Amino acid sequence: MTTLLRGAGAGDAPPGQLYKKREPIFPKLAHGSFRNIKWIALIFLLAIYYLTPWIRWDRGVGRPDQAVLVDFEARRFYFFFIELWPQEVYYITGLLIIAALGLFLATALFGRIWCGYACPQTVWTDLYLHVERLIEGDRAARMRLAKSKTTLSKAVKKIVKHSLWIAIAAATGGAWVFYFADAPTLFGDIFTGQASLAVYLFIGILTFTTYTLAGTMREQVCEYMCPWPRIQAALIDKDSLAVTYRGDRGEPRGPHKKDTTWEGRGDCIDCNQCVEVCPMGIDIRNGDQLECINCALCIDACDAIMTKVERPTGLIAYDTSLNVTQRSSGGAASKFTIWRPRIILYATLLVLVSGLMTYGLANRQMMRLDVTRDRSPPFVRLANGDIRNDYELKVMNLGAADRPIDIVLLDAPGARISMFGDDRPTDKLRVNARADAVTNVRVHVIAPPDMLHGAARVRFELLDPANGDVAASSAASFMGTKE
Repeated sequence: MTTLLRGAGAGDAPPGQLYKKREPIFPKLAHGSFRNIKWIALIFLLAIYYLTPWIRWDRGVGRPDQAVLVDFEARRFYFFFIELWPQEVYYITGLLIIAALGLFLATALFGRIWCGYACPQTVWTDLYLHVERLIEGDRAARMRLAKSKTTLSKAVKKIVKHSLWIAIAAATGGAWVFYFADAPTLFGDIFTGQASLAVYLFIGILTFTTYTLAGTMREQVCEYMCPWPRIQAALIDKDSLAVTYRGDRGEPRGPHKKDTTWEGRGDCIDCNQCVEVCPMGIDIRNGDQLECINCALCIDACDAIMTKVERPTGLIAYDTSLNVTQRSSGGAASKFTIWRPRIILYATLLVLVSGLMTYGLANRQMMRLDVTRDRSPPFVRLANGDIRNDYELKVMNLGAADRPIDIVLLDAPGARISMFGDDRPTDKLRVNARADAVTNVRVHVIAPPDMLHGAARVRFELLDPANGDVAASSAASFMGTKE
């Protein structure tokens, strides 16, 4: 990369200081296709974040009707028609793997497209900049205001701007806590002072972080705090698209007057519009830079200038480093292709993991069984010589209705089962598995001594009384001696 840290060189910093003091960036509002895409992404992503907790989803009587809910009290995660229990955390792991692979694939294809359009830091900073422009004006007006002396008008603008920023930050923190409780109920509790201290604490923390990161730190988060700019270099190759200044066409640059020839010079008129619209404050003409988030606003700015001076657009465009190298050596640009080893690898893994997740959800068992053998005492010898072990069975019914279920033993010839406090062993027990709950069942398992060789394995199965289908099973050890 040509430039690693803008303004961080020893030559830029005062003597005795490692870093130069931060210079505020006042990006100009760009107009064009990529700016419109960013507006659409901003509105769409903010709408998802703020509105999702208010979407309702009917799950039946006595169950939460919030479409997306992380219910810590009930230890459930609800996502529309999907309900996950703590034992199914592997689905969350799978979702994170899918998200990572999707990000790897997008980066290998289009560079830092995540940073430019979908990263929360980018989205909220863009929103804050829009508020700033509405109140203080565009780039030139904001720069004049920053340099001017404090007046009543300036103070009012600053107070209004920061008040709106804080309101947005508070709404951001408030929307986050709505994902962990019923949104309409919690909304009322917050404004009537009935919410818990933890709720107000988390809203306060998220309000502070949103205001600080999007309002005051901005590009510093991407440059110094975020690890992704460093990681993404390992995910791209010479065929990955990135926002690129085509120096072979633009150089030598310089001012241009109307009706003068373009012979012997490049198309870049050195207007610096690409720099003025950049939210990171960099000059894309200096080559690949760690700070560039590939938002493509410089493309919109440059295309507008090229149109005015009647030159072809695309002086700054999405391009590959391979094409840059080929054109600089006088060769022709190559056609962009997605059929590359890393693209195929990422896409294959993404499809594979997504397929496994879909299959798992489609064939998800609605009954689960966990078995724990009592260890004290390890076994009991009865008067007739039989051996008894005690177990605790946790029957998990993931369904929305109570369900009768039969408990039977396998792999234990001659063994019988009975409920705690019941001296009448039988071949199977009938229990009622409560809906969306864990039903604890304490049982005795009694087996003849000739079944044992120090230790044996028994398998508990849950059978559906209606059709005899196996709903769930779990194995456990059976302890004792033959003596």
